[in-house]
Amino acid sequence: MDATTIAVIAFDEISPFHLSVPCMVFGEERDTPDGPRFNLLVCAAGRRVLRSSAGFEIRAQHTLRDAEQADIVIVPSWRDTDELPPERLLHFLAGAHQHGATVVGLCLGTFVLAAAGLLDNRPATTHWGWADDLARRYPSIVVKPDVLYVDDGDVITSAGAAAGIDCCLHILRRLHGAEAAGRVARRMVVPPHRQGGQAQYIEMPISVTSGEDRFSRNLEWVQRHLDQAHSIDTLADRFMMSRRSFTRRFRRMTGTTVGAWLLGQRLALAQRLLEATSTPIAMIAQQAGFGSEASLRQHFSRELQTSPFRYRREFRGRDSTRTASFLRKCGAP
Repeated sequence: MDATTIAVIAFDEISPFHLSVPCMVFGEERDTPDGPRFNLLVCAAGRRVLRSSAGFEIRAQHTLRDAEQADIVIVPSWRDTDELPPERLLHFLAGAHQHGATVVGLCLGTFVLAAAGLLDNRPATTHWGWADDLARRYPSIVVKPDVLYVDDGDVITSAGAAAGIDCCLHILRRLHGAEAAGRVARRMVVPPHRQGGQAQYIEMPISVTSGEDRFSRNLEWVQRHLDQAHSIDTLADRFMMSRRSFTRRFRRMTGTTVGAWLLGQRLALAQRLLEATSTPIAMIAQQAGFGSEASLRQHFSRELQTSPFRYRREFRGRDSTRTASFLRKCGAP
């Protein structure tokens, strides 16, 4: 199968954690016979021996020239929002995007994409602590300060730190499906799927109480019974809480609303069933709690910009076909 080339841009004073995120998602399954194949390149934006923000050196084997043929270019962060990135890097990013690459800015990497002019009149996000700064510096950007990541086709941005993992898993899911993304998530011991619209900052108590343990167990029960009809009132009764207390606790624990969480869980289940089984689509709609095939089609079209039939055809075909399809959706020739 054809490998997707992913270039990760490294620079002086880069955070080792931010650099490691795309490397862990896309670079550690190269020896898996049936897994997705990626040609991962860590490319220095300047000299090849780089200082990390943690005080040790990183030696990059590749440069921006090596990244010119990449299918996906990831800027994993930036060292200082007050510092304009070098013109050579901005010119490279603009050129890569123009020639069909999908360009990704993780955390403060969004500022680099903005400086390159790639976010004008587009929706984007960044770390919540710098969202106001992004909006003030680049008023043409539609800044979404409360979400984990924003997929705008050929340009993708994420919030800070762990949201970069969610964003990279989202890209992996788009390329190779929910099972591949779930396998990597299990290896990394992180949630397999968090919707991009989920809140960045979720207030959690310092210690987990027995009540919160019960809440989590009840959430797991709902995940196992998505075929059933659930409403705020029926769930509040099951959780033995008032409607008001339940909705407040639910948002604090999950960072989103009951309706949005249920839809995300049902879509994820439908995706897995479409990929891994030959179950008729009408039956999948029932098992995932959509009620009817028409409802499943409606939600797939609105949330995933495709149909269940096309999704199954793409993600049960050859990996090269999946990758080509993803790149076409992102605007690549």
